[in-house]
Amino acid sequence: MTSRLRSAASVAASVPITLFGLVLVTFLIGRVMPIDPVIAIVGDHAAPDVIAETRAELGLDEPLPMQFVIYVGKLLQGDLGRSVMTSHTVAHDIGQFFPATIELATVAIIIAMLIGVPLGVLAAVRQGSFTDRAIRVFCLAGHSVPIFLLAMLSLLIFYAKLGWAPGTGRIDVAFDGLIDPVTGFLTVDALIAGDWDAFRDAVAHLVQPAGVLAYFSMAYIARMTRAFMLDALAGEYVITARAKGLSSARVIWRHAFGNIAVRLITVLTLTYASLLEGAVVTETVFSWPGLGQYLTVSLLNADMNAVLGATLVVGMIYLALNLMADMLYRLLDPRVA
Repeated sequence: MTSRLRSAASVAASVPITLFGLVLVTFLIGRVMPIDPVIAIVGDHAAPDVIAETRAELGLDEPLPMQFVIYVGKLLQGDLGRSVMTSHTVAHDIGQFFPATIELATVAIIIAMLIGVPLGVLAAVRQGSFTDRAIRVFCLAGHSVPIFLLAMLSLLIFYAKLGWAPGTGRIDVAFDGLIDPVTGFLTVDALIAGDWDAFRDAVAHLVQPAGVLAYFSMAYIARMTRAFMLDALAGEYVITARAKGLSSARVIWRHAFGNIAVRLITVLTLTYASLLEGAVVTETVFSWPGLGQYLTVSLLNADMNAVLGATLVVGMIYLALNLMADMLYRLLDPRVA
């Protein structure tokens, strides 16, 4: 146990270095992009003295190393700058938009896990059968088709043609502004308010974008589960368990699946992290007011404070989830040093 704790501690010790690299890369991206944040603030036709004064206020007239020191100093105070687009602080905007992304990604990963894991187990158990081939084709399509195409097809079929699903957005305009944002998760807030009509409408709007993300993620989860299970089913302990006359269900779920559970936790954690950072296209197609859409709109409006702030937050969350998966793997699996 001590060696595993020491291993987990060594992983945690690498966080400051990785975090520093993330901050440095984010800072350099903001400096090399062909967008002048000063012009975005004061406008193209501002007087030269106004441009120079604004540049000095932002510290952009300082040498690059000093700009980085100023940037890090502001980050340590929780200051991500002010958005030109919304006139609010970037931290405030992220607090408003990010819960929608978390809600979407969480529902998607739950659906993907509940479908992808059993499919992967079934495909492995029936390796080489028609069922196995059908599941593999189904997963290959989900992992190969561009996600924006899946989103557009979903809107075309279920909204435009069949009329089964509501349109884009997070909730119908009839309920807009009626639910107090307690948690930021619209479905939860609607339940807290006791508004069942708003809850049903919020769930209906959530189904399509969450389903698209879930299909994309489920395909990867099912493929990884199948690969892990095939390796486990070929193990000597499984052969021994079968020789003892244990039931097929017990061998599969207790012995084989139990052996891959730790590795599967790592896959699920990293898949969830990728959903949080990769929902940009889906949010844009479905007009979902999350961090992905905020990042896209900010980039189109040359709002660099918002772009860099959102990028940094997403990178830090991905880093945190990656670290958590690595530490869980090391703590739960005694074979990992």
